[in-house]
Amino acid sequence: MAYSALKLDLSGDIATITLNRPEKRNAISAEMMADVMAVLDEIESGSARVAILTGEGKAFCAGMDLGTLKALSHQSPMENLEDARRTARLFRRIWSFPKPIIAAVNGAALAGGCGIATLCDFTVAVPEATFGYTEVRVGFLPAIVSVFLTRQIGEKRARDLLLTGRIIDAAEAHRLGLITYIVPVDSLMPAAQALASTLIANSPTSLQTTKRLLCDIALPELDRQLELAVEESGHIRSTDDFREGLAAFLEKRSPKWTGH
Repeated sequence: MAYSALKLDLSGDIATITLNRPEKRNAISAEMMADVMAVLDEIESGSARVAILTGEGKAFCAGMDLGTLKALSHQSPMENLEDARRTARLFRRIWSFPKPIIAAVNGAALAGGCGIATLCDFTVAVPEATFGYTEVRVGFLPAIVSVFLTRQIGEKRARDLLLTGRIIDAAEAHRLGLITYIVPVDSLMPAAQALASTLIANSPTSLQTTKRLLCDIALPELDRQLELAVEESGHIRSTDDFREGLAAFLEKRSPKWTGH
């Protein structure tokens, strides 16, 4: 299958997905979201047993595409709600994918890109990689990722990252439990492939059953929380602060918040 926003390499038991918009720092567009959903379907039905997800160029994924952000300010409430549901479906699909996924983070992973990087089963990163849920800095809401993040690192640490919107380096991300390993730049893909080989040596039935068990235990409550997050994510886009934050971000100026 041909993809416009990513590349897929199938090599034996390993499927490597490369987000491929380097000129946009692999920012998330509607096409990329559709491509990721489609490529995961292809990998799930194929013979590959482990997936590696990385980014082309200097960034892993810098968050939402500017063109997509501009479009948000002109959408209806129903369109905003459906857009939030698309993001929720993408994040849930990565988190619950039946085969192991390894994120090989080669650079910045911010906002939605940070969510994608840390929702994988394993996250391997270079020392220069940066991470952050920066939504509150532009009047947006890290609603959907918050559902997963609190499970990963605990509520106190999640509140720190989500409320400050601060960007952290790989060393702090590792201390917080967001990433699994830090490796030198030239060792990133070899390390991800070595980890994939370790997984491949295990029983595929056991791996998939273990992942299914872990997900099934959490799913009832997680899906309830995701629906609440979708509603809040859709609502925030109708606020004055969101419109001001978005305009300020696009115009590269400081926002003037009103609290409405």
